[in-house]
Amino acid sequence: MLSLEDRIQKLEDIEAIKALKARYCAFCDDAYDPDGIAALFTEDGVWDGAFMGRFDGREAIRAHFAGTSAIMSFAIHHVTNPLIEVSGDSATGQWYLWQPCTQTARKTRALWLAARYNETYVRTVAGWRFDVMVISPRMFAPYEEGWAEVPFITGGPRDDT
Repeated sequence: MLSLEDRIQKLEDIEAIKALKARYCAFCDDAYDPDGIAALFTEDGVWDGAFMGRFDGREAIRAHFAGTSAIMSFAIHHVTNPLIEVSGDSATGQWYLWQPCTQTARKTRALWLAARYNETYVRTVAGWRFDVMVISPRMFAPYEEGWAEVPFITGGPRDDT
């Protein structure tokens, strides 16, 4: 059985990881702040957004998000149902994402995005950081038609065709 001190540490770690995720969402919802988002990842961290692309390393993540606000002009990342498991200086997490957003890459349109995040975290000298973030979209649907009619729009948000 864990000592009281170890149990408190685990709870503090879980809360710190929740705060990390909240900062990530806030930076995304603030015009996809590339410096803010990149700083939340380890130097060799991975952001894997499925049809949105995979980016390895903090600088690649920064470069990706530097152009995102021109493609997605509005987003509200609402994350729920965190399942966080801490083991020493590493942890895993799963979250659900529900996101209204506005795409401007091809034409301006309102969209719904639902996805699951699967993540790994590492404790660093600067605090907890994302090591790997994998986003598994469940739907990316037009607001007007809804996800029952069109669960995934044709092409991704970076497809200009």
